[in-house]
Amino acid sequence: MKTSSKKAKRRMLFAFILLLGLIGVIFGSTISDWQQIYKNRKESKFLSSKYTNLLNKEDALRAEVTKFRDPNYLARYARERYLYSLPDEIIIRLPNR
Repeated sequence: MKTSSKKAKRRMLFAFILLLGLIGVIFGSTISDWQQIYKNRKESKFLSSKYTNLLNKEDALRAEVTKFRDPNYLARYARERYLYSLPDEIIIRLPNR
């Protein structure tokens, strides 16, 4: 009778160790999945803000393209930015304050 109780104890110990191992694998897998979810959410927020910034920049560039289609604006821009002048015009640069 003692041998059967030892066998039963061994079986219970083996089942307990197997159950602990299974719980450990499931727990580890769950933690790994949660870490990946956290990382993906963080990256999603970063990419969303970057996308918003790019949309704003695109709008600004489209507005600038629209302005450059106007010949009067383009001529004024070239004169101010690159110091081009019309005939009989004198360019005087003032120091920035």
